[in-house]
Amino acid sequence: MSKQEAFSRSRIVIVGGGYAGVMAANRLTKRDDIAITLVNPRDHFVERIRLHQLVGGTSEAVVAYADVLSPRVRLVVDTVASIDAGARSVALGSGQEMTYDYLVYAVGSAGTTRVAGAAEHAFGVSTYEEATRLKAVLDTTPADAPVVVVGGGPTGIEVSSELAEAGRNVALICGDRLGPWLHEKGRIVAERDLRRLGVGIVEGARVTEVMDGRVRLDNGRELPSSVTVWTAGFAAPDLARASGLSTDELGRLITDETLTSVDSDRIIATGDAAAPSGLAYRMSCQAANQLGPLAGETVLTRLAGGTPDAVSIGFVGQCISIGRELGLVNLARRDDTAVAGRVRGVPAAKIKELVCRSTVWAMSLESRRPGSAFGFKDRSRAGRVRAAAAIPLAKEPSL
Repeated sequence: MSKQEAFSRSRIVIVGGGYAGVMAANRLTKRDDIAITLVNPRDHFVERIRLHQLVGGTSEAVVAYADVLSPRVRLVVDTVASIDAGARSVALGSGQEMTYDYLVYAVGSAGTTRVAGAAEHAFGVSTYEEATRLKAVLDTTPADAPVVVVGGGPTGIEVSSELAEAGRNVALICGDRLGPWLHEKGRIVAERDLRRLGVGIVEGARVTEVMDGRVRLDNGRELPSSVTVWTAGFAAPDLARASGLSTDELGRLITDETLTSVDSDRIIATGDAAAPSGLAYRMSCQAANQLGPLAGETVLTRLAGGTPDAVSIGFVGQCISIGRELGLVNLARRDDTAVAGRVRGVPAAKIKELVCRSTVWAMSLESRRPGSAFGFKDRSRAGRVRAAAAIPLAKEPSL
């Protein structure tokens, strides 16, 4: 390839190498006349849905990028400090600058809290670094020491059950109730199996302060805690907001229904960091693995001079491990509303493991055969967007 040919190739920069970012990068390799660069702070792919296993010592939760990312994609191990939408450039943490024709914003999400003392005395589990630090602390903490897990969502359930199965003395602080997003029948299954593992479930109370050696609840009660794990609340990194782009209250980039930023038709958001029409999908691997390829398709369509279609993804349910031997699969409508249908116990645990493996398989297959990944459709979303009167018009490509 001549220097002139290399210079004329469209430059696509992807910020973030999680599920959505990798899927978008792999989908973009459908065209061989573009230069694709993925910027990620680590040189390995993190299986985020296995981070509770890393904490429990049953998985390393990492995969080599060579196993999931197309060799056509250039991996740059660095951070992005800022985005200049007008100049179509990003400033890297190393001090370098990178220009783009299109940017895919796939920075994911991380745990967040404003509760007093949580930043100083609680441990997160939403990133590889947080999970690694937590594991190191637990490895030096007596097995019978009290552990408090804050948050009754999927992460809280998985972390607390993993630790309880390993013999830890665990209390799970759920807020109003355990798993409020589950169908009542599914919630009963989760509560029963958690209690069988010895998890102490505290409902109807929230943590108002985390202190050294204890937590305080909003009912005035205090619980001893040698290690406090915070899983309540997630938000996107502040990169988009700090760069002057429009975001929602959780820092997700606001886009139209094609995943195109309302501020710049050269920026496409995907995964946990995207808020199409201000009505974001649930932060999840399930959404990211579907939104990633669709973000890639939006870029490909714009490169071809076309107008992208509105994206559509659907959910199939919640899949939760409860220790290594049990699980819960709570089925859902395509709009992510839980229904009574469920799988529980050992069969559900096997399904969860299959799901974890299939996410890696899907990325690997997409890296070899771009366009192979598929998803589900939620035909009711268009009506909800119209009802909310929130859908921006899709923008035409810039000249």
